[in-house]
Amino acid sequence: MSIIVKFFVAPNDTSASLALQSGPGWAFESACYGNLDPEEAVLEWEYLLAGGSFEELVEAGEPRIVAAQDNDGCVVFAISPRLSAALADADHARTRDVAASWTRLRAEDGVFIGTEIADAMVGDLAALVSSARRQNQSVYCWVA
Repeated sequence: MSIIVKFFVAPNDTSASLALQSGPGWAFESACYGNLDPEEAVLEWEYLLAGGSFEELVEAGEPRIVAAQDNDGCVVFAISPRLSAALADADHARTRDVAASWTRLRAEDGVFIGTEIADAMVGDLAALVSSARRQNQSVYCWVA
């Protein structure tokens, strides 16, 4: 489990990688969360929204690491174009359904996330993706 998770908008991988040491800060539009495994979460959200399986996404190299520190330090990874497109196309009812499915999925593994929190997270990420697309940018995640 991570301590800090920040999804953020950046123009490209190079700019996003600058967030590795201290996070995206105020220079990037972002949404912050704590105590979750964001790499697992984005894979689960992707297959819940767009189909496929967790294993297929992992085999495809998702999520794509942009920058990382050695010894389990901070990491920056990109939100896949497929997940970005699915989030951008999803209305609130769809993101709410995905959040509810995700909470049930996590509960099966003994991780309990409140439905309202999950709904806010998926909804916030969808809003961030929409904002990024309007700016012709991408969404990344910084984990510390």
